Amino acid sequence: MTETFEEADIGIVREISQEVMSEVARVIVGMGDVLQMLLIGLLTNSHVLLEGVPGLAKTVAAKTFAEALGISFNRIQFTPDLLPSDCTGSMVFDQSKGDFIIRKGPLFGNIILADEINRTAPKTQAALLEAMGEKQVTIEGKTYELDKPFMVVATQNPIEQEGTYPLPEAQLDRFLFKLWLDYPPEEDEVEIMVRLLSGKKIIVDGVTTSEEIVELQRLTDTVFINNTLLEYIRDIVFKTRNDPQIKIGCGPRASINLMRASKARAAVLGRDYVTPDDIKVLCVPILNHRIGLKAEAELEGLSTTAVINRILSEVPVPM
Repeated sequence: MTETFEEADIGIVREISQEVMSEVARVIVGMGDVLQMLLIGLLTNSHVLLEGVPGLAKTVAAKTFAEALGISFNRIQFTPDLLPSDCTGSMVFDQSKGDFIIRKGPLFGNIILADEINRTAPKTQAALLEAMGEKQVTIEGKTYELDKPFMVVATQNPIEQEGTYPLPEAQLDRFLFKLWLDYPPEEDEVEIMVRLLSGKKIIVDGVTTSEEIVELQRLTDTVFINNTLLEYIRDIVFKTRNDPQIKIGCGPRASINLMRASKARAAVLGRDYVTPDDIKVLCVPILNHRIGLKAEAELEGLSTTAVINRILSEVPVPM
């Protein structure tokens, strides 16, 4: 890029975001909203959980997203027998050096796809939790910093729950978003088959670098959000703690994530300030995995999405 980040305004975030999404769209049909959420997750230095039935191109989307960004991508297939060292790496003896050296695991990358994350044992999930929360791993008692940027894109299947280990609340809380992927619309399904019939191998061009992404994250932090909107976020989160249909409300991390994600969404859209719409759009994907409904609410067939949308309708929107 010809313009330095010191001289750039927030428009550079929108420009690069559009280039990334255009590159991904050459391979992935649809999923524009999901890709925007992945960008917001990356700009906030956070992680994203994708939930959907098999065959919705979750893996391809994550891999293409990393290729379009021009950064590294590693995939971990989570299974019941996966060990923490299979993710973090281990110390091995090097005969030529006569000493132990580190053999880095797949967590040493920029975009990490944790495929079917709920199929591995809690011990392995604990190792992933350290990486997600502290951006580091511990191998043989020694701590190693992970690459920057570092982002986990995890997937889980909403069906076939036999032999799975539900994610603990502490780990769910580490994800910025929980996104539900639905089936593609009719016209997109035809386009998917047309692209496959063409047989063309599409080469995705990386539009940025890991160093530039770290600078984009710093630039996103400069987006302005006024105290009135901070109070709006507080009111929404506090409402989840006192709602008669909610058993477990959202903690302070939900407020922090709403603030940071709304700033990133504004930047992706080319604005240097946050609006109430930024907050409202992000409430469901940020709050849905952080609240627990009471038994009577679940018996009535209510979903977390319905309850969150009702809360949004009840909290006054600042002018």
